[in-house]
Amino acid sequence: MPFVHIELVEGRTEEQLTKMVEEVTKAVSSTVGAPKENIHVIINEMQKGKYAQGGKWK
Repeated sequence: MPFVHIELVEGRTEEQLTKMVEEVTKAVSSTVGAPKENIHVIINEMQKGKYAQGGKWK
């Protein structure tokens, strides 16, 4: 039962997130042979301004 965790800065549409989940599920299923109904995709969206790279806020 694969679990896929994805972290993104907020700002994508519901349609974009849905398409991403579908594509990730398809990729995991085809590469590891897990049935699609057993694949879990967890999306964590970070607030803008709550993310830093190289010591600087994004």
